[in-house]
Amino acid sequence: MISKATLGIAAAGAGICFIGYCIYFDKKRRSDPLFKTRLRERRKRAKEHKPSKSSSTEFPNLSDPQAMQRFFLQEVQLGEELLAGGEIEDGVEHLANAVAVCGQPQQLLQVLQQTLAPQIFQLLLQKLLLSARN
Repeated sequence: MISKATLGIAAAGAGICFIGYCIYFDKKRRSDPLFKTRLRERRKRAKEHKPSKSSSTEFPNLSDPQAMQRFFLQEVQLGEELLAGGEIEDGVEHLANAVAVCGQPQQLLQVLQQTLAPQIFQLLLQKLLLSARN
């Protein structure tokens, strides 16, 4: 049987080795002469491919239930994908659009409250309050 002290020493040693591994490869990456050039290019490409904030979402005809349902599902899916990708503001924007066209927004908000992180849900509520005022 392995004692707790031995197990603790082994865990600490593994942690130190992992940190050393991270430091070594970070130093190796940063000393690469092309690192900064590649990083700038990657950021430039990401900025070019990102849609502009000025483009607003086109809402469908409110009298067409099928179009509203497609729009609702599209906005929920797009919002979830953006949130999963780390684009919080854009994801919240699309979820707010989905809540705006939802037939039962209270129930949707309850589901979102249970599934989203509290900070993201608060952003969604703030977005809805701002859009309600305008």
